[in-house]
Amino acid sequence: MKSWLEDLLTHPVEDQSEEQLFAGIQAQAHALGFAFCAFAMRAPLPLSRPRVSMLHNFPGDWKLRRAAEYLLAAREGPAAASASPWVWNAPQFQVEPQVWAAPQAAATACTADCHAWAQVCVDGLGGASALVVAPPRPLAWKAMVGRQAALRCLAQVAQLRLAPAMRGSMRQQAGVRLTAREVEVLRWTADGKSTQDVADILQVSSNTVGFHIKNAMAKLQSCNKTASVVQAALLGYLS
Repeated sequence: MKSWLEDLLTHPVEDQSEEQLFAGIQAQAHALGFAFCAFAMRAPLPLSRPRVSMLHNFPGDWKLRRAAEYLLAAREGPAAASASPWVWNAPQFQVEPQVWAAPQAAATACTADCHAWAQVCVDGLGGASALVVAPPRPLAWKAMVGRQAALRCLAQVAQLRLAPAMRGSMRQQAGVRLTAREVEVLRWTADGKSTQDVADILQVSSNTVGFHIKNAMAKLQSCNKTASVVQAALLGYLS
């Protein structure tokens, strides 16, 4: 019989929707004793103000929004720099949303009962995700310690499987569909090749290369080819 990890990792992503992939993550979180689960992803674009998308089964999303804003949007501070999980252990968090502005302690240094747990994962494209789970009742720290390894593994699996699916949805929502030739031209441009260099490599005219670059710029709504290369790379086109 396959383990939950094998099942989550081996099932083809293209055969499942975001909701189906999240359901698998949620089911495993529930098996670990966490009735509530959320996966939030910070998209790499726009660079100046990245968007946060979220899937969750919490009864209300204000707590999660606070958590996601702190964990994912922060460019400085402990949560942005730490690879350790974080916990919320204040008993008043149920009724005071400001408590969710920041976790109370790193999970490695906490001894109080756990009201919620989170792990941030960062990818190579400039995006980040956070898995946030909460038990139906506060969980004793001793019990929490025994589940951390599985939760951290689950957070990595969620980043590996669910984040690409959500990124693809964002790309579709933005209406960006680059052709194979436009991607090829941008790849060579990303390598520092000039328009004429790319033309020589692809054995086409420089006007043809310029045509593809202009089309890509229009689709990506960028002001120049450098911005087009950056956006195409962050959207996963050039990897």
